[in-house]
Amino acid sequence: MLEPISRHKFIVSISLIEVIFIPLLIFDFKGYRIGYGKGFYDRFIPLCKKNIIKIGLSFFYPIKKIQNIHKNDLSIDIGITPNHIFFFNKKKL
Repeated sequence: MLEPISRHKFIVSISLIEVIFIPLLIFDFKGYRIGYGKGFYDRFIPLCKKNIIKIGLSFFYPIKKIQNIHKNDLSIDIGITPNHIFFFNKKKL
């Protein structure tokens, strides 16, 4: 996913972010994800509000289970593939 190129940078306070779209490789049926390996979202999401809505975007249908989940791994609330939308967490959206 390419980032827009702009001379003007708009900075938004993290406290104002309510929804975050997360590009990823794959997710499982519990909402755990495998990203692109740089840990950007793993570091960024804990800085956001606790009730931020995390939407994962993948080209692939979810797998049954991602192995080796750690206690600090963050799951997504919604997973979107080209043909389906999956809802995981039970918080009010």
